[in-house]
Amino acid sequence: MTAAAAVAVPQVLPEVAPLAVTATGVVSAAGFGAGPLAEVLAGTIEPHGEPTDPDGADHPVRPVRTVAPFDRAALLGRKGTRNLDRLTQLGLLAANQAIAALPGAGLAGVRLDRTGVVVGTTTGSITTATDVGRDTLVHEKPYMVNPATFPNTVMNTCSGQIAIRHGLLGVNAAVSGGALSWLLAVRYARTALTSGRADRLLVGAVEEVTARTAWAWHLTGLLAPEAPLGEGAAFFVVEPAGGASPAAELLGCEVGYFGGAGPGLSGGLRRCIAVALQRSGLTAADVDVVVPGAGGHTRLARLERRALGAELGALPASLDVVPAVGEAYSAGGALQLAALLATTGAEERGRIGLLTSVGEDGGAGALVVRC
Repeated sequence: MTAAAAVAVPQVLPEVAPLAVTATGVVSAAGFGAGPLAEVLAGTIEPHGEPTDPDGADHPVRPVRTVAPFDRAALLGRKGTRNLDRLTQLGLLAANQAIAALPGAGLAGVRLDRTGVVVGTTTGSITTATDVGRDTLVHEKPYMVNPATFPNTVMNTCSGQIAIRHGLLGVNAAVSGGALSWLLAVRYARTALTSGRADRLLVGAVEEVTARTAWAWHLTGLLAPEAPLGEGAAFFVVEPAGGASPAAELLGCEVGYFGGAGPGLSGGLRRCIAVALQRSGLTAADVDVVVPGAGGHTRLARLERRALGAELGALPASLDVVPAVGEAYSAGGALQLAALLATTGAEERGRIGLLTSVGEDGGAGALVVRC
């Protein structure tokens, strides 16, 4: 597929109905909540930059943006949390924030059978999966694997735990898509909401930093030497627009796969941007701020900038979140949105943001947000 062919867009596309974001929760290297994230992005405080996993001493020499150590029992309670992996704990903390931030009394009076969870991830907890796999090889038969850790090896552990803890009986899904995980979760949520399968959804994404993932990134050479690895989670309560003034509205969201990280990917991202804007009823001139996702990568960052410049013309203001939260892979898009909302002041309400994501697998996507 050539770049020119990838950009071709049908003349008329139907607009999508906005989805309202009514509450937000975020956990990142900045801390807990949107306030600390805004401060880190403004440069007034420093993000946490030390490995926190048990294999921290085995990390390669590379900057990280990790969630500072926290008291699991104090924040999540003791019951049923001792065997939760770190990725699930991060997801629960962000989801708890979002639910607590709902107008009124949280989930009180909400139909729980019509309320669900959609989580963007890639593999779930890599730490748990690799630990269990190693245990099956090094322990004496019958392998002596701790059965309490096995549930954490599946990718939907986080979404399941959120639903269990809050009694959510509606749609429950874990969407895997690498760098596009968040955008794919948004599209899944839109389908579920517009088809009447749910009234509201808790939509988010989560990622962890471990010595294993750090070495994997380090050895590929795909990231710039100064680019930090990141972890965290961001969750948003999303429902059809039409109620009270929301924190933001999710408009057009377009994704696609364009044959690897080459010229076709840049053209593919241009197409995604063009379609997302058209489905939002907007044009390139309406975009007030762009939030690119590949700032830490070497070649992907160039492809992303090329596509943005070619499609938008004169680039508007740009919000680079990677120095603050790191390359967070599956959670990157959700943290981009959290950063956009955290930095939007009351006097800027109504501005149009464009979030973009690209992956080495040839995936590209764009989301238009009114915040």
